[in-house]
Amino acid sequence: MPALASPVADERSALREFLAFHQSAYLAVSYGLTDDQARSTPSVSTLSIGGLIKHVTGMQRSWMARVAAAPETPPKDPRPFEEIAKEIADGHVMRPDETLEGLLRALAAQNAESLRLVETSDLGAPVPVPHDVPWFPKDQRAWSVRWVILHVINELARHAGHADIIRESIDGATMYELIAAAENWEPRLWVRPWQPA
Repeated sequence: MPALASPVADERSALREFLAFHQSAYLAVSYGLTDDQARSTPSVSTLSIGGLIKHVTGMQRSWMARVAAAPETPPKDPRPFEEIAKEIADGHVMRPDETLEGLLRALAAQNAESLRLVETSDLGAPVPVPHDVPWFPKDQRAWSVRWVILHVINELARHAGHADIIRESIDGATMYELIAAAENWEPRLWVRPWQPA
């Protein structure tokens, strides 16, 4: 995993490369951690590295389901809002029954699906804004697939910064040394779906 995204030739390759680059940050920042360390909250925040990995996996799943369904909406979740909200809150927490390896495998699978959709989706297709979600704008009818992908990249980058601070609080490790150390770790998790293993 390089410290910079690869050069790009066009819009789609830019979206793909920057998405893959920010996805890979979570593999580096979690390199060498035990489950207990990944679950720990060593800063004033209640966030943990495991919780952030779990969150960005779910965040990608949710947004990319909208991309996959565009220009339609994905099937509506029939559960009560309270139950959905509880699941969203749990999406930030690495529970005692969860392992870092399990969370990373789920992230790798979702990363591959997100990258596949970047490769195959119509970037200009409309993605309907759900007006039953309180934090989404009421005056916007649709985003584009392009906008959704850029939003996912933004979310991955924002939370990778949180993870960097948490990791440094755990053991002092910083990004460049983690990237260098992680180069030889679990190579099958690093392979991009458009590259041969």
